[in-house]
Amino acid sequence: MSGESLVSYVNGEWVPRAEARISIFDVGFLRGDGVFDTTSAWGGRIFKLDAHLERLVLSLRAARIPCPVPREELRAIIVETARRSGLANAYIQTIVTRGALPLGVRDLTQCRPGLIVFVVPYVFILTPEQIRAGGRATIVSTRALPAQCLDPKIKSLSRQHFDLAVLQGKAAGADVALILDLDGHVTEGPGFNLFVVRGGQLFSPPEGILMGITRQTVFELAAEHGIPAREAELTAYDVYAADETFATSTAGGIMPLVEVDGHVIGDGKPGPVSQRVHELYWALRESGRHGTPIVPDPAR
Repeated sequence: MSGESLVSYVNGEWVPRAEARISIFDVGFLRGDGVFDTTSAWGGRIFKLDAHLERLVLSLRAARIPCPVPREELRAIIVETARRSGLANAYIQTIVTRGALPLGVRDLTQCRPGLIVFVVPYVFILTPEQIRAGGRATIVSTRALPAQCLDPKIKSLSRQHFDLAVLQGKAAGADVALILDLDGHVTEGPGFNLFVVRGGQLFSPPEGILMGITRQTVFELAAEHGIPAREAELTAYDVYAADETFATSTAGGIMPLVEVDGHVIGDGKPGPVSQRVHELYWALRESGRHGTPIVPDPAR
C-alpha cells in the first residue's frame, strides 16, 4: 500500500496522510509536551488495545493533560482509523498533545489538547532477518532520565535522549542501543524493554522503564508455560554474562540479541528460551486472542 492511500485522524477529522497537519503553536510540537501510545494490528486484529488505552490514560493523568474525548470514543476512533487504513498488519500510534495556547497566553491550563491517530504498515525495530539471526547492541553513554525528572512510565513525546542513544548506537555499528541509569543499572532501549536469560530463567529490569505491554505479555506467557521469570536489577555485567538476551516491543515482538559491545552472548545465536518465547508470542498474535477486530464480524 502506498502512503498516499493512508488516512490519519487529526483533531476531529480523518484526512489523507499527505494533508495531516497540526499547528506550529501546539506545545506538543514546540516542547514535546504530550504523550502517546503505540499498538499494532496483526491479521486484522489490534493486540491488547484496552491495555494500551489504559497505559495512555495513566500517562495523561500523570502529565496533567485532559483526554480530548471519552475513552470509549477514543477506542472507536483508533479502530476506525485502522479500518480506513486497509492494513491487516499495521503500526498504530495515538498521540495526545497539550495543545495550543490562545495568542499571548502562557497559562498551560488554557490549552485545548490535540488528538492524532495514524496508521502505517507494521514496523520492526529489527528486521525479520535480523530477528532470525540475532541483533547486535551497544550500551551507550546517554543515560536514562531519572524518575525524579520525568518518570519513564509516562510515554512522553520528550524523547530526544532516545534519539541521541539511537544515533550513538548507529555510529558504533550496532543495530540497537541499550541505556543505563545514573547508577549503572540497565533500563531499556529506545522503544523496547530488555530481558536476559540465565540458567533458563528470565530477568527484566524493574524500574526506570516504560512498563511495556509486550514485556508484560512475556511475563504472562512465561507463567502460562512454566518458564521462570522475575524482575531484577541488572548491570552491564549481567548482560555480557547472560546465556541469552532479547528485546521486547510492539514494533517487532521478541528480538534476540546475540552481541553486546562486542561480547558474544551465549553461542552467538538466538538461544532456545528466546526462540521459545518468540514462538509463543507470535502464536498468541496469530490466534487472535486479546485481539480487537478492525472490521466487525458480520456474523455477530
